[in-house]
Amino acid sequence: MAATIGAVIGIPSLRIRGLYLAIATLAGQLIIEWTINHVSWISGGVQASIEVPRPTLFGAQLRTQAQFYVFLLFFAAVAIVATINLARSRIGRAFVAVRDQDIAAEIIGIDIFRYKLLAFAISSFYAGVTGVLYTYYLGIANYEQFQINVSIDYLAMIIIGGLGSVLGSIFGAIFVTLLPIVTRWMLEGLGGLILSPADLANIIPNLRLVIFGALIIIFLALEPEGLSRLWRNIVAYFRVWPFSY
Repeated sequence: MAATIGAVIGIPSLRIRGLYLAIATLAGQLIIEWTINHVSWISGGVQASIEVPRPTLFGAQLRTQAQFYVFLLFFAAVAIVATINLARSRIGRAFVAVRDQDIAAEIIGIDIFRYKLLAFAISSFYAGVTGVLYTYYLGIANYEQFQINVSIDYLAMIIIGGLGSVLGSIFGAIFVTLLPIVTRWMLEGLGGLILSPADLANIIPNLRLVIFGALIIIFLALEPEGLSRLWRNIVAYFRVWPFSY
């Protein structure tokens, strides 16, 4: 269903690119939220929510956090392997050609409309699988868990990790997930002497947004390829160390 909706939204968005494409996809998200809120036969209305039981695997229900982590790790590993192989396939090479220079790609015979629409569908499929797993984790299906702030977090993961890189997406997800935790530990350790717990509770969410914004600007200006590029530089350095070339 997510892949179908992504493809439908992608049809009117195919004539634009860059920042305008990002704005169009955000507009699609707002339209979907409005539809969920006001079309009662889809979700039951604004205040409605669907309780989702924990998944059952081989007759046993996943109850502990460790069990659910291993359950999610399996899907993450499958998604990573599938994405890496997709990037190596004919479809993946067409995606790269369209991304880098769509006019040249069309000249050599690549169907721009088909592959752009396929990119929308595949990315939406991944998002749909992730959304299902997230609702299993939360135990409730509600649109409030998938608002614009979640999209901003994912955008930060991609930019900080590195655009067009599977490894960069992993690095970005780890970095963005651990950043609020490390920030909270540092503030509680250093700021606890001069700030009250109530002040810390107010500062931490705002500081997280400030750090996200600053990191996005820094990476876009200084290292557009993100953490994946830094990782490749480190690997290349130690591959020839201690020689300079």
